[in-house]
Amino acid sequence: MRLLLDTNILLWTLAGHERAEHLRARIVSHDNEIFVSAASFWEVAIKSGIGKLAVDVSVLRQAARDSGFIELAVTGAHAEYLTKLPALHKDPFDRMLVSQAQCEPMHMLTSDALLAGYGANIEVV
Repeated sequence: MRLLLDTNILLWTLAGHERAEHLRARIVSHDNEIFVSAASFWEVAIKSGIGKLAVDVSVLRQAARDSGFIELAVTGAHAEYLTKLPALHKDPFDRMLVSQAQCEPMHMLTSDALLAGYGANIEVV
């Protein structure tokens, strides 16, 4: 299965946080391909720049690569698909991740229950 990690799931997973422990088996399974959106790195860079996070994006990207995660570029098709999404959620980063999950297609793992309204491929974990 192709899985796209929401930004918080990515951060928790790479930090070994207990909030991601229940996902560990799925993430390390050879049956799954784990994707991380470039939009997540963009979000972390912005939040780090304004002091909401203390994460070095270069270190985060390297840790994701070292974990075998696949970086997913943001494409024009992903941006175009945003116009089809209902306004259930206002966060532009989350909306882009949903758009990517719908376009590719893949399952998105998130802890944000509001995103569940976008479809069955959005898994609130």
